[in-house]
Amino acid sequence: MAVPVSSPSQLAVISSEFAATVTFLNTATYGLAPRRSWVALQQAQADWRAGTADPVAYDLPIAAARSAYARLVGVDVARVAVGSQVSVFAGLVAAALPSGAEVLTATGDFTSILFPFFAQAERGVTVREVPLEQLADAVTDRTALVSVSAVQSADGRVADLDALHARCAATGTRILLDTTQAVGWLPIDASRYAYTTGGGYKWLLSPRGTAFFTIQPELMDEIVPHTAGWYAGTDPWTSIYGGPLRLAPDARRFDVSPAWHAWVAAGPALELLAEVGTRDLHTNAVGLANRFRTGVGLEPQNSAIVSLAVDDQAEAAMRRANVVAASRAGRLRLSFHISTSEADVDHAIEVLAPHRRSAAGGQESHFPAL
Repeated sequence: MAVPVSSPSQLAVISSEFAATVTFLNTATYGLAPRRSWVALQQAQADWRAGTADPVAYDLPIAAARSAYARLVGVDVARVAVGSQVSVFAGLVAAALPSGAEVLTATGDFTSILFPFFAQAERGVTVREVPLEQLADAVTDRTALVSVSAVQSADGRVADLDALHARCAATGTRILLDTTQAVGWLPIDASRYAYTTGGGYKWLLSPRGTAFFTIQPELMDEIVPHTAGWYAGTDPWTSIYGGPLRLAPDARRFDVSPAWHAWVAAGPALELLAEVGTRDLHTNAVGLANRFRTGVGLEPQNSAIVSLAVDDQAEAAMRRANVVAASRAGRLRLSFHISTSEADVDHAIEVLAPHRRSAAGGQESHFPAL
């Protein structure tokens, strides 16, 4: 494990959290459950089966996850809402746009932050797509919102967030930043953006059915919480019957009723990441990714995700060697996180270096889905 931590004992604790039986380089698809999450989930399922579960007690891991996420993205916990899917929160933002608004996004970005805006076409909302590298320059005074991923899912490219923030500040344009492929390894200051949203099941090492939303306090009254249920109430356990409307005064008004067991596992996972800290998570992930890049003859980059062109024999070689990654956009996508060891990286180099292809001047292979 290459996490730069304060003591060998802390390193041993972190290393013992993961129990993969393969060389797992696929966190950009789903993160591995830490031991503490797995233990908590097994206990919760046993309580469910035995009929001894206490629904009120599920509030504790939800609160822990919300608090840890707030620490990871540098905002007050009152600015964090929890839910199940990124598209739900993007939909809230889309519905609040004025008719005729222009939304700018990166070409080929993930559709969970695009479809909710395309769905507003009947109100005259338009979506303009430009290459990621041109995003900041493409913002104009007419652009109401930029909806973009901090890190591109397909290939790991990192948006120039400083340039985008500066340009949007000059034009009065708001930003919805998708942090799904970022928070957990890339330092993100959510206070800089009107809205952020991210799924928990990748770099946050949580189950599917966990997602987060942050919003600047002065914008909360502009968003209609039309997905609100009992858990968005001031006191959820007294908000389960009847009117009047009594929503939480902070970002909890945007909460979606939680899938309990998903959050039982998410709470410990988020606390683990917060214990390590964003700086060390970033140093570790990018360091491991660049160790791999160097080993296969690529230049170092600023991302924990590596996009690699490989030949048609790579899939079989990976299966024989128990290396797990994914295929995206016709290339092999590998991702490196706290669950990755240097030995994992070196093994992947040995397996994949002979199968690397140069994209220059030739057709890239269409690597099958893994």
